[in-house]
Amino acid sequence: MYYYPNRMGRMILLAAEDVLGRNGLHALLKLAGYEQFARSLPPANSDRQFPFSALGGFTQAMLDMYGPRGARGVALRVGRVCFKYGIREYGPMMGVAELTFQLLPLSIKLEKGAKALADLFNHHTDQVVELQETPEMFYWHIRRCPVCWGVDAGQPACNLAVGLLQESLLWLSGGKTFYVEETGCIACGDDACTIAIAKKPLE
Repeated sequence: MYYYPNRMGRMILLAAEDVLGRNGLHALLKLAGYEQFARSLPPANSDRQFPFSALGGFTQAMLDMYGPRGARGVALRVGRVCFKYGIREYGPMMGVAELTFQLLPLSIKLEKGAKALADLFNHHTDQVVELQETPEMFYWHIRRCPVCWGVDAGQPACNLAVGLLQESLLWLSGGKTFYVEETGCIACGDDACTIAIAKKPLE
């Protein structure tokens, strides 16, 4: 069994409650088979006790309740709110909240920010992220993915991760929008969940 720290699980559930409301969150947790988190959120500590199966079950529950298109919209919104919680909690640890970082050129901020976020997951969770870079793109390969853990889908299902990366780029760039798209997914039978990220913002 693989885990996120309780703090990350708590932030994901709080973000979902912000988007869906308390009743909506509870309905999804019940469908996912994790009603205990509706009764009591994980504690705000770093113990790795929030199972990947809970997040994968949450993703499956969204697909079952809303269908692929509706689930994508909800999960993208939850992912964006997750980043807002996460940057407050983990920004200082990652070194991206300092003024010296904010004053860097955008290209360097994107490179350092992507590496810092990958390192956060690789060092503080059981998630495995490999970052690949080309002159035009970053490729965020999730080799061990909690978002689609146990999910069997006909299309990429890690929209929560896509939403988190979208919001991180918006924050890093001071409000610019970037191309961010999942191009491969373990839930579809691929070897990894791959998210393609353009280095230059959209016009």
